[in-house]
Amino acid sequence: MVRDKTIVLGVTGSIAAYKAVELASKLTQEGARVDVVMTKAAQQFVTPLTFRTITGRPVASEMFDLASEFSIEHVALAERADLVVIAPATANVIAKLAAGIADDVLTCTVLDTKAPVIVAPAMHANMYQNRITQENIARLKERGFVFVGPGYGRLATGEVGPGRLAELDDILGTIRQVLGREGDLAGRRIVVSAGGTQELIDPVRHIGNRSSGKMGYAIAEAARDRGASVVLVSAPTALAPPAGVEVVQVQTALQMRDAVLKASAKADALLMAAAVSDYRPKAAARKKIKKEVETLSLELVRNPDILAEARGDLIRVGFAAESEDVVENARKKLEGKNLDLIVANDITASDSGFGADTNRVIIIDRQGKVESLPLLPKLEVAHRILDKVVALLSG
Repeated sequence: MVRDKTIVLGVTGSIAAYKAVELASKLTQEGARVDVVMTKAAQQFVTPLTFRTITGRPVASEMFDLASEFSIEHVALAERADLVVIAPATANVIAKLAAGIADDVLTCTVLDTKAPVIVAPAMHANMYQNRITQENIARLKERGFVFVGPGYGRLATGEVGPGRLAELDDILGTIRQVLGREGDLAGRRIVVSAGGTQELIDPVRHIGNRSSGKMGYAIAEAARDRGASVVLVSAPTALAPPAGVEVVQVQTALQMRDAVLKASAKADALLMAAAVSDYRPKAAARKKIKKEVETLSLELVRNPDILAEARGDLIRVGFAAESEDVVENARKKLEGKNLDLIVANDITASDSGFGADTNRVIIIDRQGKVESLPLLPKLEVAHRILDKVVALLSG
């Protein structure tokens, strides 16, 4: 979504301006052309030379710079931009944008562009919570501006509250989401499950598995980046919720069944990447079980088959984590549940098993076609799977 796009990065006079350097670096590494626009106040915190070194491109800071490659700075930038991102955005700049004031190169660029605009506020908590600032933000949202953050935490003054610049991953996720609005999944609703469910034994113990949730989260992010409206039903993981994705947190298989069936009622596709426990204790103890005996017996009962229960006019994709006879076992699951696709992998492989950032999968379709993918980052695997989902949705 980012590669070969022209992104105008507006940097304003906030202590968080230094974080914009890393944002510019990440966007440049992903193949974007990053044109940085700095206000005079921003230059008190970071120099234009820093951004020019990172992006390899000139930095705009003056309305009329005869030495610039742009004929008229704000007009040229506005016309070239695929996206404008203001990070950090001060209360002052937000107020000027809300009022339509254009008195520097950044505000002129925003007023002149037809590209979408993302705003990442960063300021003291009292300024952010001030009624005037909130009204200005609401006014810009009504006009189509996209806001990300601010975060809650320790501020430059040492106080704690809302006003921190959003995490860079959230800003990057929002950038990809906005750039992908017209992608091949635009207008589609995609439901993804992720993580490993936990079946309670007592208040402190559970039956679980080693799933990290990384594959499911990667699919949710990839679907978001292609324009889909995404619901991610997540069992417990250590992963941060992806920006621009509706996340439903669950713990047990029964909770996941209810959430998945509800979310997929009006969905176009369901991808069950979660590792759902096959069994659960018949009854969970209300109090912690003490170590008073040498052995402990648990009576287990079968959990419901969520994919089998998910019916309706939607594409259903299953996942098979196997330790032997990978293709044969995956085929049985595909046929037994009447799936459209199944994605199988060998969990015994150290580079593509639980917790790895890469995966080596085999995709089998309803017609029996088998495609073996090489070892790839999980985000790339997610896009390969979604390529097939898109083809199925297209008939």
